[in-house]
Amino acid sequence: MTTGVDRAPAEIAEPGALADQIVSAVTRCPDVARLTEMPGIPVATYLPGRTVSGVAVRTGEVEICVVARYGLPLPQIAAQVRQAVAPLVPGRVVDVVIADITSPDEPPGADIGASRPPGEGEVTRNGEESANV
Repeated sequence: MTTGVDRAPAEIAEPGALADQIVSAVTRCPDVARLTEMPGIPVATYLPGRTVSGVAVRTGEVEICVVARYGLPLPQIAAQVRQAVAPLVPGRVVDVVIADITSPDEPPGADIGASRPPGEGEVTRNGEESANV
């Protein structure tokens, strides 16, 4: 039945489907090495039978935690991530946490570990950058 009300994709999608769509969009960003979680600061969507790490889908907000590729300034990488997911989450705040950066000589696709102690990382919230030290 049609109600005549247009709904944004984020309003229709279940949290699991939305988290999967966000993962797909973020991992296609050229300056994102991978999604990650910072130790002690879980960023994940918990679903029956599985967990989507690096993406937390919440009411009115989405948090995304990434490892950035060395090169671009971090605010530009955060903007790249926001632009990639914006069509999926209209009306929601998109917080981007850059938990780590690849080394300049790290080959693309290499599996790197988080090298910072818990609580350290570049956090961007709606375009504002602040070191989380």
